[in-house]
Amino acid sequence: MGNLSKDEVLYQEMCRVVGKVVLEMRDLGQEPKHIVIAGVVRTALANSKIQRSELTREAMEKVIKALAGQ
Repeated sequence: MGNLSKDEVLYQEMCRVVGKVVLEMRDLGQEPKHIVIAGVVRTALANSKIQRSELTREAMEKVIKALAGQ
């Protein structure tokens, strides 16, 4: 990822996670409200059957905190 700092890489991963959720919700006809997005990400993160990189896990945790106001 070139000369990007860890924070920049984390931010890009957070944007990727949120974008994916919003697009999936749109496809399902749901309105992507911030608290609903946080819930979807929280549920996905709780699924221990899916292997995620440390970067993705950290990004998901930060997305939940940012959107749920924690």
